[in-house]
Amino acid sequence: MDFTLDDEQQAIHDITKQVLGDMSTHSRLKDLAVADDHVDCDAWAALAEAGVVGASIPEAHGGAGLGFLATAMALEVAGYHASPIPLLSTIVMGAMPIAEFGTDAQQAAWLPRIAEGSLLCAAALYEQGTTPGEPLTTARSDGDGFVLDGVKPMVDQGLEAGLLVVPARLDNGSVGVFLVPTDADGVSRQRVEVTTGRPQAHVTLAGVAVGAEALLGGPDEDAAAIIRWIEQRATVGMCMLMSGAARASIELAADYTKQRQQFDRPIATFQAVSNRAGDSYIDAEAITLTAWQAAWRLDAGQPADDQISIAAYWAAVGGYRVVHAAVHVHGGVGVDRDYPLHRHFLLARQLELTLGNGEEHLVTLGRSIAAAPA
Repeated sequence: MDFTLDDEQQAIHDITKQVLGDMSTHSRLKDLAVADDHVDCDAWAALAEAGVVGASIPEAHGGAGLGFLATAMALEVAGYHASPIPLLSTIVMGAMPIAEFGTDAQQAAWLPRIAEGSLLCAAALYEQGTTPGEPLTTARSDGDGFVLDGVKPMVDQGLEAGLLVVPARLDNGSVGVFLVPTDADGVSRQRVEVTTGRPQAHVTLAGVAVGAEALLGGPDEDAAAIIRWIEQRATVGMCMLMSGAARASIELAADYTKQRQQFDRPIATFQAVSNRAGDSYIDAEAITLTAWQAAWRLDAGQPADDQISIAAYWAAVGGYRVVHAAVHVHGGVGVDRDYPLHRHFLLARQLELTLGNGEEHLVTLGRSIAAAPA
């Protein structure tokens, strides 16, 4: 298994690093927060112009056709800078499913606009008390189209998105996945505050009429496969974000503890601090390596269920430990909002809560191991 990036994937990583390094500075992110801007539109436009936004979109629709791994590398950089750009929602959970499952007409209608950076997407997968594959939202037949009714309480980037990816229950009891413009009649969105400070959307669909062309992939496409495909890549995308956030947290902690002195010595020389830093380094390496492994296998079309469970466990459990250790060794500075660490801490906490309890991923992995042939 070779995790080495090819030249094009490396270029996407390097361009993202350059753009976000220049634009997602501490002062810039502070200004965005004060202005209540939760997407850095300037950085997004720059990434679109540089080809990062369209990296995983087919060349026929304005992208580079590089696959999931290129976007995964960009996500890691976005996590490192805690940059408010919608790569996960718009590309991984929006553009990529359209490119993979969409009809020619759906791809032509949506992908060029996404690649050029003018259209943001959000996946309205989750509902209270159920799973994305068993939605309570309904899509009843109405002539040649459908009418959608339901509530999606927590939609990441849902306030800014122009297009929603919505699973809904069909009349025959099966499930379909719909592409719903947010300006359609009957779509309403309310702001929901979350851990990161970047609000999500409470989306209500009340009699939203869509045509048959809104059904992703058409009537014969397996919606369960689409939903699972999205969830796998979204999970790995969050692990990549966590990898970047953990790396940045460690670097901030290392710089601070080398400069902060007590008893005429840098606190980095104290055994308790150095041991904590060493444990954090191990956690961060585990997060990165397991996330890369899962991303590589998905990109290569290889089975990745176990690797995704392993990556999710390390991202949730290891990420929690890393950012807490970073805050602790900073002392009071670690909770100061004029210092950049708080962004990585809040991002990591949001990712941890979204990924779910680490024990759940171990249970999933254990079941898979138990079911494997001896």
